[in-house]
Amino acid sequence: MDVSNREIASKLLLIGQLLEITGDNVYKIRAFNRAADVIERVNSPVALMSEEELKLVPGIGPAIAKKFREIVETGTCNELEELRGRVPPSLVELLNLEGVGPKTIAVLWKKMNIQSIGDLEKAASGRRIRSLKGFGEKKEQGFLKSIALYRAAGGRMNRVEAEAVVNRLAGSLTPGTWVVAGSYRRGRSTIGDIDIVTTESPSLINPKLRNSAAEVIDEGERKTSVRVLGQRVDIRFTHERQFGSMLMYLTGSKEFNIRLREIAIEKGRKVNEYGIEDRADGKLHEFSSEKDMFAFLGLQYIIPELRENLGEIELARDYQLPLLVGPSNIRGDLHVHSDWSDGALTLEELAVKGEGLGYDYILCSDHSATLGITHGLDEEKLQRQAHEIERVNRKAGACTLLHGIEVDILSNGTLGLPNHALSDLDLVIASVHSGLKEDRDTMTRRVIMALENENVDIIGHPTGRLLGKRPAFEIDMSRVIDRARDTGTSLECNASPWRLDLDDTYIRHSKDNGVRISIGTDTHRDNEFSNMRYGITLAQRGWCSPGDIVNSLSMKELIDWAS
Repeated sequence: MDVSNREIASKLLLIGQLLEITGDNVYKIRAFNRAADVIERVNSPVALMSEEELKLVPGIGPAIAKKFREIVETGTCNELEELRGRVPPSLVELLNLEGVGPKTIAVLWKKMNIQSIGDLEKAASGRRIRSLKGFGEKKEQGFLKSIALYRAAGGRMNRVEAEAVVNRLAGSLTPGTWVVAGSYRRGRSTIGDIDIVTTESPSLINPKLRNSAAEVIDEGERKTSVRVLGQRVDIRFTHERQFGSMLMYLTGSKEFNIRLREIAIEKGRKVNEYGIEDRADGKLHEFSSEKDMFAFLGLQYIIPELRENLGEIELARDYQLPLLVGPSNIRGDLHVHSDWSDGALTLEELAVKGEGLGYDYILCSDHSATLGITHGLDEEKLQRQAHEIERVNRKAGACTLLHGIEVDILSNGTLGLPNHALSDLDLVIASVHSGLKEDRDTMTRRVIMALENENVDIIGHPTGRLLGKRPAFEIDMSRVIDRARDTGTSLECNASPWRLDLDDTYIRHSKDNGVRISIGTDTHRDNEFSNMRYGITLAQRGWCSPGDIVNSLSMKELIDWAS
């Protein structure tokens, strides 16, 4: 099976969590937790390793190596399934709640027979949790907030999770005959159900789906619905001559499709998933491509990322859509960590990676020591890193390492390193990592103080959200954007699929107010450089042209902009 490092690590972590819930040996629990962390950090696909090769990886013993091979070959292992059988099935879902770990779940289960999120919500709402030793009113309210966040997410997937579902199904579909539609294709930060449009015959695809999907929800000649990795996927069957019509219909947002229907009505026509019908005589115009369908409606082609009815249709009628940023415009990555703090790659490896990606520059922006990371940089270490970066750059590779820092914005709005330590750096990212529950005004003033520091060039992940895990902290982004315009500071579009922060609505607000966007992958490991594509997509959804993106600047232009 094609199993990613993250999937394997999540299974091993779940074993450790279930062992902790059931009260197993603490050393065994630590072994699984450590193995999960190690496997997720390995840069190459561990699924390709043999059991013997895996034993050579520090932190992986023979017993775990054996379970690892089971997971790779079957998607699970006997011990995991045995542990699942020892706890109520709904208990595992509690692990999805922010701030609710295995120890807490064990206490709730054993002391109060809480077996599900519903049980926990009822107990917390009834003020019964506070009767437990070590649990107070604050903890009780925290549970209710976590449940509300989880429910608000609605089971939506982030981009990586959605791609895993699509990749799992890809083997059942013939290349070139299908496209994923819906919010996935529009580049949304989170995705609900996945829609796939295919020209293949149901008689060929349905038998394959029965074998590859965990569950067939509904099977038909026009649509088959399956469940893969716990998520619903709808496969819509169509003819080649109607492929463009079906794809366009299933890609646009509800508001976008309503507006298209209004335009068709103005022309005496009706739009549906099969094409465009003349209302007078019922003639159906079919379209094998979306471009042909847009042209028939008198519209310039609108890329999927813009199909939200936010003004793009009116511009398309006049053939005035903006030229949006694309991969070819990106000259470098402006948020990368090395092994000088909590990253996995050396400075030399960062430079080689950047050269391989065709970048002119990479900003090495390790954490400041104030974050509490064991290897965060203080003044002395920052100076030593500067000399090392100079040494790497003297090797005259095509990609230059820029020396920066991701410095903490402290609770009082000051920075985690003094100005004289920051002034010699090429670029400075300032980010909030602590005190995330401050009120709206306090947090806004805190970030604005950092904006006003002459050494700060970029505000990192400006709202602090972790998709599906932690909501954005309270902050007035309109005030932040206005002040960023005044100070000439960039706001980051953090391209990590676990963040995607700023959201596209704030990106467009920034662009409209003359605030440049910086795209950074927040890379800690080799495989995370590819997250740049998520940042580019988000910038496109925010209507950004190359000139709106800091990464589109040449190195000289970038240094001039930052100075």
